Amino acid sequence: MRSQAAETAPLMGFHDLGHEGEDFRAAALAGLAQPQKQLPAKFFYDARGSQLFDQICELPSYYPTRTEIGLLQRHAGEIAEAAGRDAILVEFGSGSSRKVRILLDALEAPAGYVPIDISRAHLMSAAQALAEDYPELPVLAICADYTRDFALPGDLPEGVPLGFFPGSTLGNFAPAEAARFLKRIAGLVGPSGGLLIGIDLQKDEAILHAAYNDPEGVTAAFNLNLLQRMQRELGAELDLAGFRHEAHYNRARGCVEMHLVSRRRQRIVIGDRGFDLEQGETIHTEDSRKYTLDSFRAQAQAAGWRPLEAWIDDRRLFSLHYLVAA
Repeated sequence: MRSQAAETAPLMGFHDLGHEGEDFRAAALAGLAQPQKQLPAKFFYDARGSQLFDQICELPSYYPTRTEIGLLQRHAGEIAEAAGRDAILVEFGSGSSRKVRILLDALEAPAGYVPIDISRAHLMSAAQALAEDYPELPVLAICADYTRDFALPGDLPEGVPLGFFPGSTLGNFAPAEAARFLKRIAGLVGPSGGLLIGIDLQKDEAILHAAYNDPEGVTAAFNLNLLQRMQRELGAELDLAGFRHEAHYNRARGCVEMHLVSRRRQRIVIGDRGFDLEQGETIHTEDSRKYTLDSFRAQAQAAGWRPLEAWIDDRRLFSLHYLVAA
């Protein structure tokens, strides 16, 4: 349970396993050289991108965050019972840490919290704030690309790992990548560990369109921030005003696709490399796959998990799944 102590507490530790600048440059050069130009969605989340995503989560049209928070609040006791005592909560993509606080307040004697995120600055800010609010809870932050192989550090407190992967971020992965990720997490938490994961469900296309094309323009700014990040970090030469945001539901693929559309013929230059775009050509920045309950359960089972419980909101927009490593 949350401590009421007034004093602040430092992080138990910080492990930096990331090389985000180098990775971003390599990914941008490789992606822009493809016939369908692309930039990996994981690079949305620098400090500015993380702030914009937090704003997206507050928008009236963006249902996933408030629906998932409602499910966590409603079923926190059941989740805590499934996790048992001494859980070490390992969150992949820690974000603003709003959701994890609901779990920490419900868990019985949690042994520690391990936030993992690729955005170093955002991770440190969120992890330190949580350590100060929960001074008796060991908090060990890890800056890493959780879509790649890595090991949890050896200085974790004793306890049973419980992975936490909210927000339906799994939907950003291609099917083969999602399968590898689920297998990797099963290996990290071990045979006694669990995973609480948020999964977005298939629904009316009008709801999806509103969620990814908000009239406030925040999602557009979030998408365009990838280009601004290329300017800031890679010294890219490009005309930001020459691009616009586009998001649409691809029914055949079962996912929302997000693109940056070139308004005219133009060129992006990074170092000594140039990439030409025609008017209307796109840079594919994100997929957000939508599941059925059965399709996700089948994928989880194939990756070495046993579905234990699933919770769904009344409108059947979103789902939370508790899995145990088989």
